[in-house]
Formats: sequence, structure tokens, C-alpha cells
Amino acid sequence: GEPLPAGKVVAAIGTLRANLKPETWHESAKAIMTTDTFPKGATRTARIGDTKVTINGICKGSGMIAPDMATMLGFVFTDAAIPAPVLQEMLSRGTDKSFNCITVDSDTSTSDTVLLFATGKASHPPVESARDAHLKEFRAALEDLLTDLAVQIVRDGEGASKLVTIDVMGAASAKAAKRIGLAIANSPLVKTAIAGEDANWGRIVMAVGKSGEWADRDRLAIKIGGVEVAKEGAAVEGYDETPVVAHMKGQDIQIEVDIGLGKGRARVWTCDLTHAYIDINGSYRS
Repeated sequence: GEPLPAGKVVAAIGTLRANLKPETWHESAKAIMTTDTFPKGATRTARIGDTKVTINGICKGSGMIAPDMATMLGFVFTDAAIPAPVLQEMLSRGTDKSFNCITVDSDTSTSDTVLLFATGKASHPPVESARDAHLKEFRAALEDLLTDLAVQIVRDGEGASKLVTIDVMGAASAKAAKRIGLAIANSPLVKTAIAGEDANWGRIVMAVGKSGEWADRDRLAIKIGGVEVAKEGAAVEGYDETPVVAHMKGQDIQIEVDIGLGKGRARVWTCDLTHAYIDINGSYRS
């Protein structure tokens, strides 16, 4: 609710424009940081016809991160000559698979923005549809870049020490799989267990149950770090816990949940919940 000093912003625009340089991406990424601990950027190239085009992106975000989208700002630029409606369709599709699949703490804010700009400097065959065959490589590169930026945000979640990738499969639909995945990703009990390096699969079962989606405990299967720890709603008898413990001590945690009911699948990303998150947000204004 605090208004920005608009006069200062407006007064600086002329100077900024006069000093624009092509090599200041890193400085720009640093300039938009808030509680971020590192600047976030990514670049990709693709061909439209025989012409190579570039996609550059920067973003910021670390706390209050949850779909749709988060306390995040994202700016993506390309030198391709692509009409705005086509850009919008590709960006919406890519955002739904990336920025709308991340969560740090389940909290959102008013600052959720990602923008895609095309300068039109590149000379390539004209495109009029997001489904144009000329854009196949560009679409893939754009989605890959958006996912890269989104995952960087989660990896830098406030107080986070671990990046967590959650794959849900066998759900009634893709939407159901996403809701289940986010229920797991947003569970304080799951997130604190991961922070404590405890492979407590019972907490994952709990989160599946509270998602409100169709599930059957006796069909559930869970893998942690690629090791099946639960099947048909019970612990896998005699499974070797050693690699699971070793996996939990790492910085990249993989959780797979098979609902066992349908073909719906989704991937979401989150981070662990540590005391450092409380330290950051407990003293935010002071």
C-alpha cells in the first residue's frame, strides 16, 4: 500500500535510455533483486527458417512465490519479428508449464508479472500463428528458458537449502495431477521433513489426501530419489534405505508419486522450509 516515488522514476528514465548498452544483462538482473541472493538470467537461441534468433530473459523472486504467478518479475526479450498475439499465446502456454508450477511458500502478491518483447530486428520468414511450423524450434527454446528461470526462483527460495522436483502421474487428469503436486509442494510438513533430510513418505500421502482430488491410498506408489519406498499404500518391504538417506542429504530432491488411477501427470517445483525463512520474514519490515 505504499506508493512508489514516481517522480524519481520518471526523472531517471532519460538518463537510463541514453546509457543503454547491449552487454548489461547481468547488471539489469541485479537491479531488480529484492530478497534474492543471486541475479537470475537465461539465454537460448533458435532458428526461424534459416535465421538464428536469440531469447534472453531475466527475473527476480525469492519469497511469496506461488501460482499464479508469484512475487516475481520476469522480462524476456527476443530479436525475432513475431506479432504480439503470437507472442502472447506462446508466453501463456510456456508460463503455465513453468512460473505457474512453482511455489516457495504458497503465498502470492500483486507483483506477479512476466513480459515477452520482440524487437523485430531479425529477418526471417513471416509468422502469423503460434502453431506455425517455422516456430517449432523457437517455441521449444522459449519454454526451456521460462522453465530455467522459474526453477532458479525456487532454488533461491527464502531460506531454502534444497530444490525439490515433484512428478505426479496416474492422476484422473492433468489438472488433478497439478493440484496434487502443489498440495505436496505447499505442505509445511513435507517441506520441513525435506529440510530435516527425513524421507517421511507418510507426509506425502497426507498431502495427496488433502488435495481434494480423486485418490486411493491402496493404489499409491512413491519414489524418492528414484527408489520406490511405498507401493499400494504401504512401505515397500525390505527396501534399501541407504540410497534414499544419501539422496535426502543432497541439494536436489526428486519425489515421484503415482496415483494409480488415470493418465494425468504434472511436474511442479518447490523448496524446503527452514528456520531461515522465519528469520527473513519475521524481520522483514525492521
